Amino acid sequence: MIKHSLLPPLPFARPSRSLARRWPIHSAPVLLQWRANSQTGISRTELVDRICRILTLQRFHAIPKLPFDFSDGILDDVLVRLRLDPDACLGFFRIALRQQYFRPNVESYCRIVHILSRARMFDDARAFLKDLVAMTSSASSKTSVSFVFDTLVKVHKEFSFSPTVFDMLLKAYAEGGLKKEALFLFDNMGKCGCKPSLRSCNSLLSTLVRGGESDTAALVYEQMVRTGTGILPDVFTVSIMVNAYCKDGNLQKASNFVMQMERKGFEVNLVTYHSLINGYCSLGQTEAALKVFDLMSQRGIVPNVISYTLLIKGYCKEGKVREAEKILENMKEMHGLSADEVAYGVLINAFCQTGKMDDAIRIRNKMLSMGLKENLFICNTMINGYCKLGRIGEAEKLINDMELGYPKPDSYSYNALLDGYCKKGLMRNAFKICDRMIMKGIRVTVLTYNTLFKGFCLAGAMDDALNLWFLMLKRGVAPNEISCSTLLDGFFKSGNFEQALKLWNDMLARGFTKNQIIFNTVINGFCKTGKIDEAEKIIQKMKDCGCLPDSITYRTLIDGYCRVGDMGKAFKVRDEMETLGFSPSIEMYNSLISGNFVANTSDRVDDLLKDVHEKGLVPNIATYGALIAGWCKEGMMDKAFDAYLEMVGKGLPPNIFICSALVSGLYRQGKIDEANVLLAKIVDIRMLPDFEASDKLLNHDAKSTYMHRITDLFTEYANENLQPNNVICNVIICGLCRSGKVLEVKQFYSNLLQRGLIPDHFTYCSLIHGYSSAGSVDEAFELRDEMLRKGLVPNIVTYNALINGLCKSGNLDRAVNLFNKLQSKGLAPNVITYNTLIDGYCKVGELTEAFKFKQKMIEAGICPNVVTYSTLINGLCCQGEMEASIKILDQMIESGVDPDYVTYSTLIHGYIKRGETQQVTKLYEEMHIRGLLPVFAFRENTSPASVTVNKMQLDCSRPLECIDTF
Repeated sequence: MIKHSLLPPLPFARPSRSLARRWPIHSAPVLLQWRANSQTGISRTELVDRICRILTLQRFHAIPKLPFDFSDGILDDVLVRLRLDPDACLGFFRIALRQQYFRPNVESYCRIVHILSRARMFDDARAFLKDLVAMTSSASSKTSVSFVFDTLVKVHKEFSFSPTVFDMLLKAYAEGGLKKEALFLFDNMGKCGCKPSLRSCNSLLSTLVRGGESDTAALVYEQMVRTGTGILPDVFTVSIMVNAYCKDGNLQKASNFVMQMERKGFEVNLVTYHSLINGYCSLGQTEAALKVFDLMSQRGIVPNVISYTLLIKGYCKEGKVREAEKILENMKEMHGLSADEVAYGVLINAFCQTGKMDDAIRIRNKMLSMGLKENLFICNTMINGYCKLGRIGEAEKLINDMELGYPKPDSYSYNALLDGYCKKGLMRNAFKICDRMIMKGIRVTVLTYNTLFKGFCLAGAMDDALNLWFLMLKRGVAPNEISCSTLLDGFFKSGNFEQALKLWNDMLARGFTKNQIIFNTVINGFCKTGKIDEAEKIIQKMKDCGCLPDSITYRTLIDGYCRVGDMGKAFKVRDEMETLGFSPSIEMYNSLISGNFVANTSDRVDDLLKDVHEKGLVPNIATYGALIAGWCKEGMMDKAFDAYLEMVGKGLPPNIFICSALVSGLYRQGKIDEANVLLAKIVDIRMLPDFEASDKLLNHDAKSTYMHRITDLFTEYANENLQPNNVICNVIICGLCRSGKVLEVKQFYSNLLQRGLIPDHFTYCSLIHGYSSAGSVDEAFELRDEMLRKGLVPNIVTYNALINGLCKSGNLDRAVNLFNKLQSKGLAPNVITYNTLIDGYCKVGELTEAFKFKQKMIEAGICPNVVTYSTLINGLCCQGEMEASIKILDQMIESGVDPDYVTYSTLIHGYIKRGETQQVTKLYEEMHIRGLLPVFAFRENTSPASVTVNKMQLDCSRPLECIDTF
């Protein structure tokens, strides 16, 4: 009877194997050391003899009846005595493992695996090695791989058995993903006269490649095949190494390696070619992948479904989804292969990612008609695709069908639907999905909370987001860097810097002091709001905390300076970044390009583009977007369209924002017909007023060839990549409003509402401005009321448009009354508000009231700008007060506001009316000094006065800045 069976059970008693892991496995507790039974007087030697006799007779059931406690010494003595009787040793070791208060140590494990390996009982030996590896590599274990190796060597020398066990241990470490330990074994096995087997080497190489250590795998391979080792690679080695080179992006080396192996007589199999195909496709070189198919054909290797699935995946990655679909169709027709769920899933996913749900449904239905069933990946892809397009009802219906049938929805399914509701701002529905997840036994993870955070932040409900943060902490769900970054970004975007910094300090206290992502989020928050000085302080704090800035940190700071047009500091940070060894990225150059347009230094853009090419960087869609938007802003539509043509020539499809910039640029230049023709390529023609007339007019235009080239490209990409959304619809509304086509915009807006458009702030602001400018003030106010009913709070831009409409229609008293109500609405008048009222009073000749509003704006802390002074000068000139207008010009210059072309044009026009040509000449000279003289004045034989007056007639009716804010 076991002595300790009379003791009461300990409160932490567990099955022997799991309990023992809490103890160091080098030594058992003192309690468990063997001690002779004082009553029986049996010595340790006699006890070991008795145990060995019982084990030799295979009477394992009698062992527990012996009066002794298991100890390391007794176990080792028995294993050494019976080392040539593997069955007896195995039986005794298993009895030892079942003890409640004992666990064999490393040396005992090394003895048993040596004994079993010699007896060729490899399955049992591998099982114990796996157990040993698991225990010694656990987080709580202090046992090093060198200790295990040394102990194994010690037993090997003691027993003089075969060194096969070292190879088995290497394979156990490799299969367990313990790369460092496996490499140690690989390097040290030779010390005991053992070399690794090819199978173990392949296992090690495969583990290294899967772990992203392709370079190390290459070094191991070189050491493995070195002369004298006697290890010859096989077809699996070749496949693994090709995969390693491909994952490392070294496709040329992979291809050369295949040819080298073929010259050595190796038969390269299909798996190897799959690695090559996948490598080329991953780098977007699908055409090169097709050449691998030709090579396979020359070698007599027949591609299978996986081969074509990889090719389909490559085309989809390049955005060539139609070509991918053709490959799918040709598989059966040309090669007699039937596509499986994986191949269909890749294609369905590509259509869903690009928003083409009708095509995705078509492919899915085709798959089902082939007798194949949807898998979880396809269902989740469809759910995600529906949610991206806002078709939440269809996504939820699919989940309902999955719950009733197969496959069952998983965490991804519910989180995708949750994300869809959050993006729509339907937070109640989102929380119902959370309840549904819990009812189905699916755990609410940090991913779920992150999605909810994003939803609250998008809706501006930061108090709710903060409450959810504390609830998450209370429930024991640890936030990650995404949780922190999302919440911080939300507070920064809402302008609540105090709460953002308070939360950030809380995150630092929670141990996120060295997290670059969170620091970069805070820096980005300050940069996006123009607080660059604060951003620089955070960078210094980042360094003080021992968290070094990375390339994203510097890129964010550069972008911040570019946003405010401080290009000197932006280039200084760029130089510092390069000095520190950070490689410039195309994203950094995109910011610099945009910044030069903001800073009105577009002449430096060409130098930046030259720099991009010299550094081997490839312009992306954002680069061309910045160029096109910038040139459109500069009014250089030819350059904008050249950039567009270059972009599509490189196979980059335009997005909705690029097309919007082009169309908006044409509208600004009054080229309504050309704009309408381009819009017709991405919007239903029936929705666009007067399209036919515009098209006919364009056909007879002298520049029609160039425009037709543009429109043809729009047509080519429209159906594939451009889905009309609020952005393009708002551009059309804004363009029509600016051109004064109020009746047309009403018709267009009505059509949009019938087609399900949900108007946003920009839509209403554009309409209100259009109606107000056209004198339909009452209709503009009705739109304001409609906004309020829909829960959209009008901002200062909206009220500026209403005030502008009232001023234009002569309702100045009503405009001032609305101005006085702004504070009660929680809005502060801006420079545009004051300029609009000043302009209104100037036009009706009430200059006293105009100057009163100028004084009011100064008292409100708003500095008058060039528009303010130019408007007042125009008012004075209209009344013949030229001396007073010159005083305003002097006051303007003294205040640090530079007069512009319109300012001087107004003054010149006033003096021409009075016939004072001497003053006109003087002003002309000032314009020349300031660089404000029109370029064509140097090209034509025209007098200064006539040049200025002619140009003034084109530009003197300056549109208010409130238009530009749209």
